Amino acid sequence: MPVSIARALVMGGALALSAGGAIAQGQKQTAAGQAGRIASQPAYDVGAAKRQIPPVLAAASAAPYGPKGTASCAQIAAGLKELNGALGPDYRPQNIAEKENRAGKFAQAGGKSVINSIIPFRGLVREATGAAPAQRRLEAAVDAGLARRGFLRGLQLARRCKAVD
Repeated sequence: MPVSIARALVMGGALALSAGGAIAQGQKQTAAGQAGRIASQPAYDVGAAKRQIPPVLAAASAAPYGPKGTASCAQIAAGLKELNGALGPDYRPQNIAEKENRAGKFAQAGGKSVINSIIPFRGLVREATGAAPAQRRLEAAVDAGLARRGFLRGLQLARRCKAVD
C-alpha cells in the first residue's frame, strides 16, 4: 500500500475516532462501535480488510423459506436465536416521539463524510478491489437472513409456539 494512502487511512481513522468520541458521550456503547466501523471503512474500500458472511446468513441465502430446522418449536426458537446473533435484535415497535440525539447523528455523518473523502474515486476503487461486489453479497445475505427470520416468526405464530427472543 503506498505511503500516502496509509497516512490518509491513519489520519482519517483518527478524525473519525475523535468524532466517534463525541458520539459516544451520553449514548449507548454501540456509538463507539459505529465510530470504529466508520474509521475502518477505507481498509475495506481498498481491499485491505474483508468482511465475512456469517454461516447462518449464508444458509439463509440458500433457502430463506426452506423447511430445514422447522420441525419443532425448539428448532424454530434456536434458528431465531442464531439469526438474532448475526443480525442483531429483531424489530420492535418504538415510540416515534422518542427524541434522537441530533448531535450524535451529526458527528456520525461528519465522520463518514471525512472518511469517504479520503479515497479519490472511491466508487471505482471499490469496484476494482472487489469491495463493492463483496458488500453487495453481504447485503443480499442480510436481506435473506431478515426474510428467514420473518418466515420463522410466522411459523412460530402459526404453530402457537412460545415466543422466545
